[in-house]
Amino acid sequence: MTTQIKITHTYNAPRDLVFKAFTESEHLKNWWGPKGWTFEVSKSDFRPGGVFHYSQKPADGNVMWVKFVYSEIIAPEKIVYTSFFSDKEGNTVRAPFDANWPMETLNTITFNEDEGKTTLTMIVAPVSPTEEEIKTFEDSKDMAREGHTGTLNELEEYLTKI
Repeated sequence: MTTQIKITHTYNAPRDLVFKAFTESEHLKNWWGPKGWTFEVSKSDFRPGGVFHYSQKPADGNVMWVKFVYSEIIAPEKIVYTSFFSDKEGNTVRAPFDANWPMETLNTITFNEDEGKTTLTMIVAPVSPTEEEIKTFEDSKDMAREGHTGTLNELEEYLTKI
């Protein structure tokens, strides 16, 4: 069995708009990340081989840096990228919440439109994980699914405003 998390969310919005909200910094800054956290984009280069580097910070905690490296983009259908926690300079670091979280995850997001609604499917899987990282990923699936779902709910709210 493959170790992965799959999340599906349907938006009452056309695919082009959902895709733009997911890929353009001026939109992402308004909804990405946990509710109530500050979010800042350090670098946004949306193309295969490009990097998205950002920080997010809870009201009562430390700043966390995250970096994406895009490997495949088929607008407005699909985005594939690896994701990892980083420092301010973009160097890979261990996850701040669990030292055994996989160093890198592969994220595949597809956008399917049907009668003006868009169904987004996100699949997250660890890249070359150790046994301990697989165990941590498996044990953390509910937490990770909850976090991603919360973020996708933020997008739903944002889409009603644009």
